[in-house]
Parts: sequence; structure tokens; C-alpha cells
Amino acid sequence: MNDMLNGIPEFVEAVEAGGFSAAAARMNLSRSAIGKTIAKLERRLSVRLFHRTTRTQSLTDEGQAFYERCRRALDEIQSGEAMLESGKREVAGRLRISMPVLFGRRCIAPLLMELARAHPNLELDLSFSDRIVDLLDEGFDLAIRNGPLRDSTGLTARSVARHRMVVCASPAYLAKRGTPQAIADLEDHDLIAYARAGEVKSWTFPQANGVDIEYMPKTRLRFDDLEVMADAAAVGMGAALLPCWLIRSQVLAGNLSTVLTDLSGLTFHAHAVWPQTPHLPLKTRAVIDLLAARLPQVME
Repeated sequence: MNDMLNGIPEFVEAVEAGGFSAAAARMNLSRSAIGKTIAKLERRLSVRLFHRTTRTQSLTDEGQAFYERCRRALDEIQSGEAMLESGKREVAGRLRISMPVLFGRRCIAPLLMELARAHPNLELDLSFSDRIVDLLDEGFDLAIRNGPLRDSTGLTARSVARHRMVVCASPAYLAKRGTPQAIADLEDHDLIAYARAGEVKSWTFPQANGVDIEYMPKTRLRFDDLEVMADAAAVGMGAALLPCWLIRSQVLAGNLSTVLTDLSGLTFHAHAVWPQTPHLPLKTRAVIDLLAARLPQVME
């Protein structure tokens, strides 16, 4: 029983950091130490958790299932610690949080309002911006970031949710142009693309063999706002790759339909990121635990 958690924090960190090297940097360990710990865990479980190449690691199906359960277990432990701590002190004080504009407004802010109502002495200073803020220089206590983490020197991160991306279009558009059955069929369709600083982002379709298919959409419609993309798709301007949480109401209303649903949809993590500290303040822990517990439900 005492050995059950051996290797679990390292395994979870390797998944959420995106690789052994990044996990090692976050945990102040060597890459070889992380690799050896996970290899020992795999031997104990008699299962391979990662597909390994010389440069990358990706989860096996068994590894993905195991990760999700390990993450929930660690969340419960951390929630238990927070509960004990909350019995000693009140969640109070000022907390500055940076978050992406649309994701923050749609998914995060409503949860934080619940927390503020439950703790009258908690002060929330929320900043909505799609740029990557410098937490230390700009005085933020916490930031929510989507996708792979960039340089995280001096920071600690925790995955609080996963976005699932789907291809969607309006029923009227699909009735006129046909429903794509394979990625190659997208060549015959009008596509709506996301672009930042003039750079169009490719569409990623993970495959069962662990090799992703990168598809570059050819389009005359490019936006740097996901909400506008969803609106354009809903009025029949073409197909778009969008997060499930954004289009859920449009799908339920019949304005959008999902396509290529037999393909594995791209998923990426939403992370809570904060400056490294030996003692995480209760107010910060309360927000992180709330997001980890509730965001996955909000985003389904």
C-alpha cells in the first residue's frame, strides 16, 4: 500500500508537461530520473504507458486511461489537504488572475463568481487577455493558459481541464455541399480558419497509431476570434474546427452539426500557472481546486 503512489506524481507531471524533459525541469529532477521512475512504474503495472521515440513521448491508450484516474486521485488528495487547511483559515484576500478572453468569460468567470459568493472576504481581480502575461513582472497570482506551455521557468503548472476540438458546419451548408467523410474530403469544402498575426493554424487530427495528421486549411475566411468563427459557420459560410464548449449551444439549437466524428478529436490542456512557492496560499489553492473539479463538467 505504501508504494502505490510511487511514480504517480512523476507520471502525471510528464503527461501534463508534455514530455520527460519538461517534467524534469518542473520537478527539479534530471530527465533520466523521470524516465527511470516511469519505467519502474510500467514494470510494476506490467503495461506500457508511453510510446517513446528519440525526441517525444505520447500516451498509449492504457496510459491515457491510467492518467485520467491518477489525475482524479491526486485532485482528491489535494482537495482533502485544502479542506483541512480551510478548516483552519478563511479563504480571503486579493487574488489577481489572468485568463484568455473567450474561454475566461464563458467557462472560468462563472465558476469564480460562485467562489466569491461563498467567500465574502475573497477579492478577485480578473484580467481577460489572450496574450501571455508575465506573472512575476505584472503581479499576477495565477494565470490560465491553453495549449502547450512555453517557457515555464520559475512557474508551477497544473492541468485543470482538456479542450476537445471538433469540425462543425451548419446543416444548411452540409445539405448543399455534402458531409465530409474523411480528412481528404475537406479539400472540396469552404473552410473557416483561425489565424494569429497573419499565421493560419493547422488542424490536428490525432490517430490511433500515435501519429498526428496535420491539415492546413485553404480558406478565404480567417479570424483571430473563435466566437466569430462559430457565428460564420452557423450562417453557412463553411466548416470550422472549434472547441466543444463554444459550440455546444449552437449544436443543441440546431444551428451547427459536427462532422468527422469518427476521427479522434484534437484535445489540448488548459493549465493553471502560478509562481513557484514552497507554500501555496489558501486563496490560490481554492481557485485551482475549483477549476480542476468543475471545468471538465462545464466544457463537456
